[in-house]
Amino acid sequence: MHRSAGATMAWNVFRFCTALRGLGSIMILLVLSIVGVTYYAVVVYNYGPALFAGGASTLLALVVLLLFHFLLVMLLWSYFSVVFTDPGSVPPNWNLDFDEERGETAPLSGLDFNSQVNSQQSIAHNDTGHPRARYCRKCNQMKPPRCHHCSVCGRCVLKMDHHCVWVVNCVGALNYKYFLLFLFYTFLETTLVTLSLLPHFIAFFSDIDIPGSPAALATTFLTFVLNLAFSLSVLGFMIMHAYEKKTTPRWMYDIGRKRNFIQVFGNDKRYWFIPAYSEEDLRRMPVLQGLDYPVRTDLDGQEL
Repeated sequence: MHRSAGATMAWNVFRFCTALRGLGSIMILLVLSIVGVTYYAVVVYNYGPALFAGGASTLLALVVLLLFHFLLVMLLWSYFSVVFTDPGSVPPNWNLDFDEERGETAPLSGLDFNSQVNSQQSIAHNDTGHPRARYCRKCNQMKPPRCHHCSVCGRCVLKMDHHCVWVVNCVGALNYKYFLLFLFYTFLETTLVTLSLLPHFIAFFSDIDIPGSPAALATTFLTFVLNLAFSLSVLGFMIMHAYEKKTTPRWMYDIGRKRNFIQVFGNDKRYWFIPAYSEEDLRRMPVLQGLDYPVRTDLDGQEL
């Protein structure tokens, strides 16, 4: 018996998702390996010994090493925050009907539930233009606005952006800020390493005799190439990530640059550049929980 094309495609996608789940520890080890190689090339082999050279070389080495270690700490802090922070799951028995007097979510009646489940629209809107819940047939549960099903994680993720193999996790409502900070500090760190190793890289193509073992020289060369590639790649990804929503000129969740920024990074400026939120922001900003988002009221109903 021959399988249909649809069944074959579904089976292949499932196998692909299973393979991505198996990459978990390998990707973390790969990231740590790149960090280790970079640390050896910058600190152990090149700029660590330069601290004792005296004069301008010592001052330059001190500045490079201080910046390198600061950015490395922030990079790893952001990275592991993304890895170990759950991006956000739909609470059990969640629904969009809200009882303001009781201050809690009211259960859907059977009629209301069936009417939402059987709806063929990807999203419905009430009379005020605000989004209503959708239904995930894979998880058999209601989905809040901006929530999507991840085939790799096998569950619905709040404000799902994408599944990132580098962080072995989905990027969603609860770790989106940490992911952006990881990109930010990765770009700064790799740019610093690229610039600091540029003179050594140029020396490879000159007639100057370069001291050091072949293995150490090869490590320096490899580190420069890797960090240059990552710096350019992350820069391109951040630009794409910042403007991908601009392809939809009338997007219901685009409420202005300042308010969009605050929804991700919070109101407290002291926490903007660290992978954490203040207690006050977590208490006073429901958007940080990934279940409720303000929308533009000047737009008609849109599909997510």
